[in-house]
Amino acid sequence: MTYHQLTQEERYLISGGLRLLRSRRGMARELGRAPSTVSREIRRNATAHDSAYRGEKAQSYAVARRRRCRRGPQFGEAVLAEVEKALRRRWSPEQIVGTFREAGKRVPSHETIYRRLRRDKMKGGTLCGYMRIMSKTGRKHYRSPATRGVLVGKRHITERAVVVEERGRIGDWEGDTVMGARTQDCLLTIVERKSGVVKIRKLRARNAAEATSAAAKVIKSLRADFRTITFDNGTEFHGYEQLERRFGVTCYFATPYHSWERGSNENVNGLIRQYLPKGLCLRKVTQADCNRIARALNTRPRKRHGFKTPLDVFTRSR
Repeated sequence: MTYHQLTQEERYLISGGLRLLRSRRGMARELGRAPSTVSREIRRNATAHDSAYRGEKAQSYAVARRRRCRRGPQFGEAVLAEVEKALRRRWSPEQIVGTFREAGKRVPSHETIYRRLRRDKMKGGTLCGYMRIMSKTGRKHYRSPATRGVLVGKRHITERAVVVEERGRIGDWEGDTVMGARTQDCLLTIVERKSGVVKIRKLRARNAAEATSAAAKVIKSLRADFRTITFDNGTEFHGYEQLERRFGVTCYFATPYHSWERGSNENVNGLIRQYLPKGLCLRKVTQADCNRIARALNTRPRKRHGFKTPLDVFTRSR
């Protein structure tokens, strides 16, 4: 079996599992990894000053180590010149690799060729001009297993009661984050499914500590009106068990890359973009600004409510 290095999402899973006092063998089983792999990862990438393992720090340590230990060129200039010649004939990297290997020639992988193309472009080269399309870095491959926001024990959205699915009562909410540009500053949006009432909190960073603290403030302010919350699969919601223990709410999680399963939240996030367009830095956005936007949305008439406002529906249905 071919070994693959741990991914960032797997490191977040390990970090979350340690916080929840999961056994290393159990985490390894969930990941499909050897227990020794998990143990070695924790030992190698724990922070030096307190020996704690944090997913974000562990990922940065691993990336830095790979950069320091990166091997030198494995292919001679003659081979690379042949590859460049084929690129100028408008062959795709996959065509180059397939044809060269069929002829018994040693050739880089198509991913390596794409990396060379990007480096050439950054240096002002023209090789990219011979490509019909350039692959994107970090693209999720078709039918590859979902890894986003993996954490042991999360309830899937399919476990929700029918009354939640049908928006049959007040008290079922959806949560997500809205990102800005250039900084970690972002927004937490929590919307009630039946009425469409939204609460917006400013976050200084997109992490579990910030998101959990902000969500707790929203729930505390409307404690009697919270039964369930369905979150996006981002790792910023991995502190959900604290909310369940403290407030008794039940948390669910949508399927990774299935944003339509949280239609209420996605719709509200789109409305928020009317006030805070994409590409805007959210560093200077204050909580007062968030409250003002939420108030405007909560008092805007909605067609699905017969042009009543979300606040009207929420108040009369409680």
